[in-house]
Amino acid sequence: MKFTVHQLSKMSKQQFVESIGWVFEHSPWVAERAWADKPFRSLSHLHLLMVRQVEEASEGERLSLLRAHPDLAGRMKLTDASQKEQRGAGLDRLSPGEFDEMTALNEAYVTRFGFPFIVAVRGLGKEEILSAIRERVTHEKTDEFGRALSEVAKIARLRLEDIIESGEAGE
Repeated sequence: MKFTVHQLSKMSKQQFVESIGWVFEHSPWVAERAWADKPFRSLSHLHLLMVRQVEEASEGERLSLLRAHPDLAGRMKLTDASQKEQRGAGLDRLSPGEFDEMTALNEAYVTRFGFPFIVAVRGLGKEEILSAIRERVTHEKTDEFGRALSEVAKIARLRLEDIIESGEAGE
């Protein structure tokens, strides 16, 4: 279902969270907190307010947000949105060798950083994703924590674009 920003601004907190609480993976608290800052002027304004909630959250909350994301190409149950995004990137069609490499890299990444590798996969192919994880697994933890949060914000923006009608003021 598509919404306008105006419709989202008029919703009760419960309706709002039920409608968009999923855009930050398994973290409806982001929407719950952003709701208090309505009315929303545009999709960009809503996204900014939601990202601000993440930025102002405790380090533990931000780490939980990152840990709520699935491993890429993993065999665990995915949310509908994650499943669609990963399928679109070809991660459901990895060769056995690619799958083994992705699994090993995911494990190394989680061991090094304490949260799964996160990248906004929309528009990327499996080769680009494998290249990104190969490179990012070598980063410093503080740099990668910030990068992962940035990728979460990109994912949320894309998901909001999918459900909010365009043509809002400021867009």
